[in-house]
Amino acid sequence: MKWTNHPPKTLLQRSFLFGITGIALCLLALLNSYFKVLEAPMGPLNGVGLALQLLGLSLAVLVIRQRKLTPEIKEKAQKMILVLAVGLLFFILTL
Repeated sequence: MKWTNHPPKTLLQRSFLFGITGIALCLLALLNSYFKVLEAPMGPLNGVGLALQLLGLSLAVLVIRQRKLTPEIKEKAQKMILVLAVGLLFFILTL
């Protein structure tokens, strides 16, 4: 089944899950680079985190582009886009 065939509420839930997982992975990589808890390269972990944030952001944009959305879903999608865009920008600038 295509991603575009799912209801907007399901897409927003998946967007949230991908986004929060990506933020958590990038935060782990950032904290490890400062505190050196684990001696391992954090580049791949940071890359996966950024990719998950981009996936979450694209799902939220996919929701907002649909027609006939209820105002509450549209508002949630806009908030999700804002949060994920700021998080993505923050983690890109900290590289």
